[in-house]
Amino acid sequence: MTVIPLHLPGKSPKSDQPDHSAELPAGLTVATVDLLRNRQVPAHAVLSALRRGARGDLAISQSLTERTRADTPSDARMLRDLAGRQGLGALTPAHGPPDPALIDTFGATACLTEGLMPWRRVAGLTIIATPSAEAFARLRPRLTALFGPVLPAFCPDDELRAAVLRQRGAALIRAAETAVPAALSCRSYDPARMARRLGLGGLALMPVLLWHPVWLLAVFTLLAITAMAGFMGLRLAAWLALRKPEPDLPQITIARLPVVSVILALYGENDIASRLIKRLKALDYPPDLLDVILAVEDDDHATRAALARTELPLWIRVIRVPAGTVRTKPRALNYALDHCRGSFVGIYDAEDAPAPDQIRRMVAHFHARGSDVVCLQGILDYYNPNQNWLSRCFTIEYAAWFRLLLPGIARLGLVVPLGGTTLFFRRAALEELGRWDAHNVTEDCDLGIRIARRGWRTEVVQTTTYEEANCHARAWVKQRSRWIKGFMMTWLTHMRNPLRLWQELGPKRFLGVQLLVFGSVCHALLAPLLWSFWVSFFGIPHPLALAMGPQVFRLLGAAFVISELLGMAFGMAGLLLARQKINPLWLLTMAPYNALATLAAWKAAYEMILRPFWWDKTRHGLSDDSP
Repeated sequence: MTVIPLHLPGKSPKSDQPDHSAELPAGLTVATVDLLRNRQVPAHAVLSALRRGARGDLAISQSLTERTRADTPSDARMLRDLAGRQGLGALTPAHGPPDPALIDTFGATACLTEGLMPWRRVAGLTIIATPSAEAFARLRPRLTALFGPVLPAFCPDDELRAAVLRQRGAALIRAAETAVPAALSCRSYDPARMARRLGLGGLALMPVLLWHPVWLLAVFTLLAITAMAGFMGLRLAAWLALRKPEPDLPQITIARLPVVSVILALYGENDIASRLIKRLKALDYPPDLLDVILAVEDDDHATRAALARTELPLWIRVIRVPAGTVRTKPRALNYALDHCRGSFVGIYDAEDAPAPDQIRRMVAHFHARGSDVVCLQGILDYYNPNQNWLSRCFTIEYAAWFRLLLPGIARLGLVVPLGGTTLFFRRAALEELGRWDAHNVTEDCDLGIRIARRGWRTEVVQTTTYEEANCHARAWVKQRSRWIKGFMMTWLTHMRNPLRLWQELGPKRFLGVQLLVFGSVCHALLAPLLWSFWVSFFGIPHPLALAMGPQVFRLLGAAFVISELLGMAFGMAGLLLARQKINPLWLLTMAPYNALATLAAWKAAYEMILRPFWWDKTRHGLSDDSP
């Protein structure tokens, strides 16, 4: 690690040369002018840094050193000159690493986020390594309060980060796995205990099954009907809530655009790397204010090799996520968050193709809303809707979910179960929440509930990200089983203390969680009981027909028909809003599609006992229609 002492902004080194810094444009230093004159640093890099510095987000010295790696002798000379022309000679502590106790005092995450690191104490001074003298000046009061007298020292950004990770990388990955408080995390879930409870429950029901099986069938059928009716009512209420137009956002002027970090957790995405970079380059946001992090698992050599073969813009970084006790997307997101520089954090998936103006719209929406709006959810849609029958049905379902249900329940003030991508957060709120639950394979739904429990809000923004519809039945079931397993885990976690959940959410939102999370799981698991009623239309007697009586039985049949018609109407309305060119007759085939969801639900129930934290990863890059 190369460390070169710096002078503070506005301080001139001891030299016989006159100080002309006061005559230079804001942010431009004498040292940089010398480097420009000698053609040791490209002018476009300095202009880019000045634009960034004019916004007050990053200092020019950090901007230059972030973009120059000392991999060649000429680069190394440039870095030495950049620091040396600001003052003292070079100090190269290759013989000693930074003091980990000093890093702990400031915080390893703060070191990575702020771009500086307390290195060592020397002669009563604490040496602060940083690529940015301006960052040191901004944080000097805090540093002085922690360490006493401090002195800045130049260190290239990549070397600083590597030094922090060598000392505290293991601690950061442990923190990534336990960021959420234990009381709100599913990591304490014990599958063996759940298996025992289910076994005891089965034994308790055995006498009923043997002597009065119709009673048991009636109870579970009633539960299935209640779940169906509740979810149907929720969809109808959401649809009606959208009939009233939403007020326009107030027109505001953002004086300084913020730095926005975007995280993409990648695993086994070697087939999609080049397309991913192309889509990210299409984003219409100042590159100097965009901080994109590709979080790749440490043993994912194929994806890392594919990225190495791809020319990455300077605002995209690849970080390696070390192995740990679990491997999940939320764990990777937690680890990547430590490396983010932005005050807002966005989440995309590898196959996403977001609207070019999406980040600008999200930033504008945050600025127009109060601080209680801490999360924004974008609309998800598919770019391969007509690839086959499954992709058509998936597109219909997504259109209804993201165009009607989520905006509707947000308008109703209910808990929004977040989608896994096109999410943007206020970083401070995300940190306060404890980030993502690393053990929950549907971390988005869980986070949406925790946001609501804190009294904060999520809003849905009408900006669309197109992604790849899973169009192979086996892969679709694997993906859907992961989602349903996460819903099961989320409900069990938050219902550990139902009274507290009721108090924190309030009656309306508590009921919404039961209908949406618990109700959708029950409906998927118990749907075969409802399908069994259709046999009566073919003259086959149903076991419950005699127990219910003909009038009740006919009433239930009518309710099932109404439910199917409402579901088709909901799907049609979603398609119209999405403007997808899918023949409406495909709506008639949603019944077998929903049967796949039941198969996925029982797979999820099986995994809740045997593999509760397993991330059954979806493979992307299989569609020929990707943009």
